[in-house]
Amino acid sequence: MLRGPFLDRNWMAENKDYASSDIIMLGLPFDGTVSYRSGSRFAPEQIRLASWGLEEYSPYFDKHLDECNFHDAGDLEFPLGNTEKSLLYIEQNVEDIYKDKKKVFGIGGEHLVTLPEIKAISKFYNNLAIVHFDAHTDLREEYLGEALSHSAVIRHCGNIVGFENIKQIGIRSGMKEEFELMKKYNTKAVKYSDLDLLKDKNIFVTVDLDVLDTSVMPGTGTPEAGGLNFNDLIGWFKYLADFNIIGADVVELAPDYDSSGVSTAVATKVIRELLMIL
Repeated sequence: MLRGPFLDRNWMAENKDYASSDIIMLGLPFDGTVSYRSGSRFAPEQIRLASWGLEEYSPYFDKHLDECNFHDAGDLEFPLGNTEKSLLYIEQNVEDIYKDKKKVFGIGGEHLVTLPEIKAISKFYNNLAIVHFDAHTDLREEYLGEALSHSAVIRHCGNIVGFENIKQIGIRSGMKEEFELMKKYNTKAVKYSDLDLLKDKNIFVTVDLDVLDTSVMPGTGTPEAGGLNFNDLIGWFKYLADFNIIGADVVELAPDYDSSGVSTAVATKVIRELLMIL
């Protein structure tokens, strides 16, 4: 019998027991509607491997990963080319997580994976709100005639939770009509106190990694200059720590566009810090 030790491909410091965990990390390697540079389907696996280069302690929150009590369930497997069935698999599995009275932490994958998460969670929570970190508005009705697109994901989510229950941070790219929709519902947040309207809400946090500047995050499908730096993002997380966060995801890392591995390392650290506030 081999003695090992063998490489663990799950996230470090996870609780290996699903039943006793509070948060379920779920890999969502889907990028079937990406409009520019595909490859985010490879992110969950690379993020897990890179996690072993992190410390388990967060100096930002003075908290250890094992205090988060999360279980890494691994990656879902999707039928290539079938967007609707892939999204259904996500919705069904996230629904199972909430039936078990746990929270989901999704790792994409493209941003469309947020839609089935919100569909599932909305079956269990009223008064649901979304805090959306992104370079892009994601408020299109469709992209090239396709309604199920990562470019339209927040539009679809808004139809579920109500646009008045969405706050968007870091937005710097989109169509004029999308920015007009943001103005109509006052979704843009530029200072921490802009989030205070959501204090009594059940909040899902979705982080598209292109919210970070290209100098920090070149390895993404649609990079946009002029973004947040890492410490800016941590500042928002610290403010959100006092809110009722009932789920989260981190999406749109495309690791192969940054051969240095820095984008993957940054994504992994973003995930560690977001886990601290769930």
